[in-house]
Amino acid sequence: MQAGDADAEALARRFEALPALLTEDDDLRRRGMAFCTTCLIGIAAIPFLLTVAPGMRVHLARGPHLMRSFDFSVRGTAASWTRFWQAVPPPGWHDLFALTKRGEMTIEGDLHPFMAHLQVMKDLLALPRRRAGG
Repeated sequence: MQAGDADAEALARRFEALPALLTEDDDLRRRGMAFCTTCLIGIAAIPFLLTVAPGMRVHLARGPHLMRSFDFSVRGTAASWTRFWQAVPPPGWHDLFALTKRGEMTIEGDLHPFMAHLQVMKDLLALPRRRAGG
């Protein structure tokens, strides 16, 4: 396993804690009650299918996912997720749109569910910041 692969694997394990982190955030669950989507989250080369069901119930499935549909994708490099998940990210690494502007992330697909619940989605993807070391 190469160093970049090891970094991506550590980030993937950190992202896998997302459902547990969400259970600890009553405010985010309340704000996301109407949010419903299936999206692909790319942590370097590791894909996750994130399903958000009514009532802010999330299901996370690690890929690859052949022939699975999703509304939109958010994919980033290992460096982008590492910096984005720091407790206090540096300027330019703190926001999904800032990362797309830097060329470190891409957001593609049907962006209507993403934009309709933008702050919920941003806060959901930022939850791993709460884990030790980041």
